[in-house]
Amino acid sequence: MPQRTIAISDIHGCLAALDKILEAIDPQPEDTLITLGDYCDRGPHSREVIRRLIDLSQACRLVPLLGNHDEMMLEICHGKMALLGYWLLFGGDATVRSYGGLTPDKMPGQHVEFFESCLDFHETDRHFFVHGNYLPDRPLQGQPREVLLWESLKVRHPGPHENGKLAIVGHTSQKDGEILDLGYLKCIDTYCYGDGWLTAMEIETGQVWQANKQGRRR
Repeated sequence: MPQRTIAISDIHGCLAALDKILEAIDPQPEDTLITLGDYCDRGPHSREVIRRLIDLSQACRLVPLLGNHDEMMLEICHGKMALLGYWLLFGGDATVRSYGGLTPDKMPGQHVEFFESCLDFHETDRHFFVHGNYLPDRPLQGQPREVLLWESLKVRHPGPHENGKLAIVGHTSQKDGEILDLGYLKCIDTYCYGDGWLTAMEIETGQVWQANKQGRRR
């Protein structure tokens, strides 16, 4: 089987959807899976999702990006408890329930290490991957983190990047469950934690797999 590069959109604690997608993909050791961030919050199984991704990193090449929800959780684990109230209102309450109460000393060390290992962006010969958005006239290495992790496409459609590569992004949930395709940019966050789907896309062929939070394939 040829090597595949597959991007997976915002999981948000939806373990049944992730498991169904992985069952369909059947990742092989030579495959690269790029997860676009927002592993926790809103859905019911954040802890189990992180455990599954850690296990997945032993089965194939996993390239995890950091999402804005993940950044908030990581900062709380690093002791910035002033963010706790905002995070809880932002979907963190579901993560707290998943972990049976979350304080920095209760977070499994391996899970903290997973979040610390997440990248702000990833780049291949023909594509680049970010969680949120980007500035089209600035190299990826010089992008503000608040743009990469926090800025929505609803605020600004960025235009093609100066590197000429196709952008694969998440973060801006497409409530109709369909991938947003602007030609130079594809947003594959298709609202899994709501009434939509978790989307995985093979980058070169365009093959798409989708499953909802109940674990049903589309």
